[in-house]
Amino acid sequence: MTIEIRSYRSVFDLERRIYRIDRLRLNPGGVPVRGAVYFIVLLAVALLAGTVPLVGAGVRVLPWYLRELALPVGLAALLTVIRVEGRPFHLAARALVRYASGPRQLVGLRARGRGARSAPGRCWRPPELLLLPDGSDARLRRLRYTGPGAVLVAVAHERAAYGAGLLGRVGGGARVGLRELPGRRALRSGQVIALAPGARLDVSPPDGSE
Repeated sequence: MTIEIRSYRSVFDLERRIYRIDRLRLNPGGVPVRGAVYFIVLLAVALLAGTVPLVGAGVRVLPWYLRELALPVGLAALLTVIRVEGRPFHLAARALVRYASGPRQLVGLRARGRGARSAPGRCWRPPELLLLPDGSDARLRRLRYTGPGAVLVAVAHERAAYGAGLLGRVGGGARVGLRELPGRRALRSGQVIALAPGARLDVSPPDGSE
């Protein structure tokens, strides 16, 4: 005899059942705990529905044994055997409610609900990204930077205006042109250019490169 097991989940997914209540023995197969919870919830719904002004009049027409016993037991037994794609009723119902209440459209990778600014068909563009080279490629890249700040230059270069010494201080409103010399020769020690607030540094690569 061969038994094909498609998923171990069906082997270890054991359902809790109630076989005895005190000295009262239930059916041999037992009553699923999930079915008992369904019965309690349905009974509470029936009792609350009887207190609603308009709905309660129609509910109270039914006999008490049908309203509070037969219908909850029958619906609980039905919901116990119902499975949607292998899931019990309460899990499937929760998934359906979440799907029904969730958004139907995504705009800019975000859920679009009521009052959203973006409408379907419009083009979404990401915000501007600031990219500053860290100098790890041993060459200068074209950029423009406005102080305050400090710039470390580790390759051979020429400057149009700079302060005295290795540590040059550029005042506010000044402009400094920095261009890499051909050959991309590395310096033994880097040179620092300090920029005051408002000072601008323009870096240019060698002719014909970026």
